[in-house]
Amino acid sequence: MIFIDGSNLYHSLKNHFNRADLDIGKFCRKLLRKRQLIRIYYYNARVGQKQEPELYKQQQAFFSGIKDIPYTELRLGRLVYTNWPSVPPYEKGTDVQLATDMLVHSFKNNYDVGILVAGDNDFAGAVQAVKDNGKHVEVALFGKQGTSQQLRAVADMVVPITAKYIKECWK
Repeated sequence: MIFIDGSNLYHSLKNHFNRADLDIGKFCRKLLRKRQLIRIYYYNARVGQKQEPELYKQQQAFFSGIKDIPYTELRLGRLVYTNWPSVPPYEKGTDVQLATDMLVHSFKNNYDVGILVAGDNDFAGAVQAVKDNGKHVEVALFGKQGTSQQLRAVADMVVPITAKYIKECWK
């Protein structure tokens, strides 16, 4: 099973490669290597239609593409807009949803290897709990800077996402 923090993926792609037009299906097949795909869970937060109408339309088209990838579930948290537009919105609920899904599917024995595409400390405890339940966890990370050393340390395996690694995964 693959668990993708969509916001982290988007910002990492922009920061490291100055683009975000990754073919998520190809990328996931690359992460799987020759293993069987059980399911891909993609987590994000819906942009406010009232606050950011143009970005909302673009995001809906992107989400539609995600839903078209076989065996993929789109899981949405929410963006909280406080004092918009002077203060940027913040995500609510996505990290907890991702960690909960990793744990629940681990305890239900739905996967042997979980692949996490995320980069922050918040997931280290969930990864450890999944490992304690007898599962393997691989973490796909972009670069050493800006990614959690704690997450690196707890992962069974770190998959470094480099330009060479994702060369064939662009649209």
